[in-house]
Amino acid sequence: MEVGTKSIAGGFDDSGAYQVAFGKMNDRTMYVNTWQKSDAREQLNKIMKKGLLSLQKKALSPTTGGAGTAGYALVPIYVDPRLVDVSRKYTPLVELIPRVSNMGLTADYSIITAKGDAYTAGADGALPDVDDSYERGSVSIKFLYAVGRVLGPMQAAMPSYMIEGFNPNGSGMGQGNFSPVGAPNAKQTDVLLKARALKELEENLILNGDADTTATQFSGIVKLQATTNQRDLASAPLTWLDVEKSVQDAFDDGGRPKIAVASSSVVVDLRQIMIDMFRIAPSTDSLPFGIPTAIGLQTMCGVIPLIPSMFLSNVSGAKQIYFLDTDFIEMRVLQDMTYQELAQTNDSKKYMLKIYEALTMRATQFNSFVDNIQ
Repeated sequence: MEVGTKSIAGGFDDSGAYQVAFGKMNDRTMYVNTWQKSDAREQLNKIMKKGLLSLQKKALSPTTGGAGTAGYALVPIYVDPRLVDVSRKYTPLVELIPRVSNMGLTADYSIITAKGDAYTAGADGALPDVDDSYERGSVSIKFLYAVGRVLGPMQAAMPSYMIEGFNPNGSGMGQGNFSPVGAPNAKQTDVLLKARALKELEENLILNGDADTTATQFSGIVKLQATTNQRDLASAPLTWLDVEKSVQDAFDDGGRPKIAVASSSVVVDLRQIMIDMFRIAPSTDSLPFGIPTAIGLQTMCGVIPLIPSMFLSNVSGAKQIYFLDTDFIEMRVLQDMTYQELAQTNDSKKYMLKIYEALTMRATQFNSFVDNIQ
């Protein structure tokens, strides 16, 4: 009888199986003898478990078939189905500024710049008439676009995703947050991201648009307000008196500011000023629909909710806070956000999202701002 080991079909060496069970123990070694009170099975059990684990690793390892990212591994890559947009920005003014439908390619309005003075006169005295002064304002509607294209293979292969932090709500402070939205396929994902990009462009233009510098833009609050009721600090620190005086500027010109918007750095400055000056935490107030702002400024015009903007500068010496009478600020809209397919010339789907609109500020005298804050 042949004794020893030999190779069998498939290249399996039966000595390997022996080593799994008995390790380095010599062949024909007695490992259980009750009469001699010797029992090595507990030790052999440990050896066998270790050997089986080693055999399993050698037989099928996580890298079998190639590196995972190369697409050949037997263990596939499981990608987290959640997407997060790290470039996200709050866009509160898009919703807070009234949107008004507009016919035609210009938004036209009239303002009364001066009234003829009323006067007193004697009985049966002369009654000369007086004139009022009017001006016409006109703003051109501008066209905002976000264009996307999704290739056919991507549409067929890409799974569904959950876009986290997609829909902003609130003012950006307090209980404001971003809510998630589901994207069932590649095109829907792309459309959702383009929609957010378009809204962020709109928010930026509401504040920083400049039609004189870029003809395709509509002018925003910074450009339209210009130097009207400007309180220039020339890089000096902000004080509470600056806030009161600025609101007074708007009040004295007939305005009643309803909301304040500032860079986040100015919001932090104001919170510190209020704590130091009043020895209490800044009070809260609500925007329309009960949206908390975290800060309500107690002024001569009542409580003015303050919201931070991610589109105003935090650079020292260039920071700003605006007090706005939103009764006379409007987004004049020829066509609100619309989806439209574009011509298909290859294996892809091209589309655009568009908005036709412009910002109007019919009475900049009713607003005020503190400029160039340290």
